[in-house]
Amino acid sequence: MSLLKDKVVLVTAAAGTGIGFATARRCQEEGAVVVLSDRHERRLREAAGRLGGCLAAVCDVTEEDQVQAMVAKVVHEHGRLDVLVNNAGLGGTASLMQMTDAAWAKVLDVTLTGTMRCMRAALPVMVAQAGGVIVNNSSVLAWRAQAGQSHYAAAKAGVNALTRCAAIEVAEHGVRINAVSPSLAMHAFLEKVTTAELLAELAAKEAFGRPATPEEVANVIVFLASDLSSYMTGEVVSVSNQHA
Repeated sequence: MSLLKDKVVLVTAAAGTGIGFATARRCQEEGAVVVLSDRHERRLREAAGRLGGCLAAVCDVTEEDQVQAMVAKVVHEHGRLDVLVNNAGLGGTASLMQMTDAAWAKVLDVTLTGTMRCMRAALPVMVAQAGGVIVNNSSVLAWRAQAGQSHYAAAKAGVNALTRCAAIEVAEHGVRINAVSPSLAMHAFLEKVTTAELLAELAAKEAFGRPATPEEVANVIVFLASDLSSYMTGEVVSVSNQHA
């Protein structure tokens, strides 16, 4: 449908098999000039090759200098940045009573502060060009309770609040900021770090009795990145259901 024809789209945490790569591929299918970013250099290089050798920028979103360099590389190579998809995040399972300060801080640094860093780097570019779109990847755990997820849920709730407040700040400059909030999206990495029993339990709670595919989440991200959502900003769109 050419929804993103000639738009320069940067997707973070886009190496591998998850939502990030699915989003990058869907954006490319819609005509975008895609840039991939990830902290894993080898996987990033392989992912870029799968998309025909698109531009790739190694970036750890917890490092401010790397985030600034990532955005600068996109602008240097392509002259602009039209869409930023903040997909980088870090999860884990830990009881709050046994959680260390380090474990709490690590999840928030990647998931919430990392999202903020990327937005902070991209927004001056978008404001200067009088337009742009940011789509943040949140989670239904921002409002749905799940044991062992206090740090991740708090971080994603912060992403929602950050999305809303930042959207109001830049609306007058023609920049839109929204978020997607998936429930359970199945991919190979998730299967490695989560027990089969827990995945089956979570899937059973979904209205369709199954997890989403990364592509189903990516389709909503493409919608938010495109002009089809031109009157939406500061919104969090649930890619899930309210059954719990």
